[in-house]
Amino acid sequence: MYRSPALMSQLHRQKHTQRPRLPILANRVSRPCDVFINHRGIDTKRTVASLLYDHLVRLNLRPFLDNKNMKPGDKLFVKINAAIKECEIGVAVFSPKYCESYFCLHELAMIMETKKKVIPIFCDVKPSELKVVDNGSVPKKDIQRFSSALEEAKYTVGLTFDSFKGNWSDVVTNAAAIVIDSLRELEERQLQRQIYSGIYFPKH
Repeated sequence: MYRSPALMSQLHRQKHTQRPRLPILANRVSRPCDVFINHRGIDTKRTVASLLYDHLVRLNLRPFLDNKNMKPGDKLFVKINAAIKECEIGVAVFSPKYCESYFCLHELAMIMETKKKVIPIFCDVKPSELKVVDNGSVPKKDIQRFSSALEEAKYTVGLTFDSFKGNWSDVVTNAAAIVIDSLRELEERQLQRQIYSGIYFPKH
C-alpha cells in the first residue's frame, strides 16, 4: 500500500513523540510502593515533593507521598511504616525545617534501618546543618536513632538545590533519572541472585 512522504513523516513524528522521556522498567516485580518520598510538608510539599511524585507517576512508577496516598481513617504510622517496608528506594528531601519534625526523622530512621537505598536532595540546606533538636520532647532512644540516620544521610551522595537560583524542573528530572537507574540496578542484582541460586527460569 502506497503512503505519501507527508503521511510517513507524520507517522514518524507520532511514533517518537509518544515515547516516554525515560525508559520504563519492563520486568519490575509489582509492588504497592516503589519510591517513598520523605519530606517536610511545610517546606517542600507544594514544590519538589509533589512535582517529583507527579513525575514518577507519569513514568509508570508507584511513589508514596502522604497527602497523595493516605485517606481519612488511615492510621498514620501504620500506613507510613508499611509503605517504607514495601518500597525499594527512599528519596529524602532535606529542607530548613526538616529536623524539627519527629515524623520526618522517624521515616528517615526507618528507611535507613530497613536498608533501603536513599537518594538525598538537600534543598536550601547544607548537610552539615542537619542535626536533631533535643528539646526534651523526643525520647532518648529516638534521638540516637535519628542522629544515626542523619549522619548516614550526610555522607550519602545526593542532589543539592537552591530554590532562589535553581529550576524546579531540573532537580525533579535529575532525581527521577537517578530513581530509574537505581531501580534498574536493584532489579539486575535481584535477577543475578536468582540465577546464582538456580531459581530463575527464563521465558521462551
